[in-house]
Amino acid sequence: MSNCGSCPSKGECNKDQQSCGIQNNPLNKIKKIIGIMSGKGGVGKSTVSALIARNLAKQGYKVGVLDADITGPSIPRLLGVKDAKAMGAPNNCIYPVQSADGIKVMSLNLLLEDENQPVIWRGAMISNTVKQFYTDVIWGELDYLLIDMPPGTGDVALTVMQSIPINGIVMVSVPQDMVSMIVAKAVNMVKKLNIEIIGLVENMSYIVCPDCGKKIQIFNGSDTTKLLDELQLNLLGTLPMNAGLGNVSVGVYKDGDEEVEGLFNPIVINLLNSLKEIEAKKTQV
Repeated sequence: MSNCGSCPSKGECNKDQQSCGIQNNPLNKIKKIIGIMSGKGGVGKSTVSALIARNLAKQGYKVGVLDADITGPSIPRLLGVKDAKAMGAPNNCIYPVQSADGIKVMSLNLLLEDENQPVIWRGAMISNTVKQFYTDVIWGELDYLLIDMPPGTGDVALTVMQSIPINGIVMVSVPQDMVSMIVAKAVNMVKKLNIEIIGLVENMSYIVCPDCGKKIQIFNGSDTTKLLDELQLNLLGTLPMNAGLGNVSVGVYKDGDEEVEGLFNPIVINLLNSLKEIEAKKTQV
């Protein structure tokens, strides 16, 4: 059983000592933990996670990213640390890798000799690894720890939401009917576990014509406003399909890319404001 007195998230999570089964690392002081989730693969969840982290770091916040997508880890590439390796620390702990932006990163790919090596593990081992990335990594003092969660509503998502004191979840979707249905499953899972949903980021929402600047909707059959109303979600922002976002992993995006930063600045502002509203409601109860 965990000890709430030594928990870096004491007073900031939705669990009590009886319901929380995770042993916290006393060397860490993490103010807020945010899960980034989609329920569906291929919607750009990891890219959104990485760019939110970079935006927060640029604002001066101390940020960490925990890559919980154990079998498909992409965070090291997205944050420019794919050639780095996590190092061992005293007491069987691990030091995370730090990106050029000052973001602390932990991913299974940072422990493998070859990033192309497959992880052929069963669910229990994957879930335990994610828990260890929280308890055994020396994150130190962070304002925000972002957890890039795997697709779906299975073992790992359940482990994260039941074991780690998450302050809220950001959903990522695309305006396509099939995806919306699957994202709705993830939303309902989060609600059943009594975890707050900060809001939704709609990726691949449109493309901009390079000649006339007109926004062109590339998906038909999904009404985002209806989805938001039905699931009672806040829209944090929409993102287009463009080269700047699509090429983050190969280093095309650099600090100072006004187009990408212009897209993410309002999303992060809305995220932080929504998180403040959630915390304010808790204090009023």
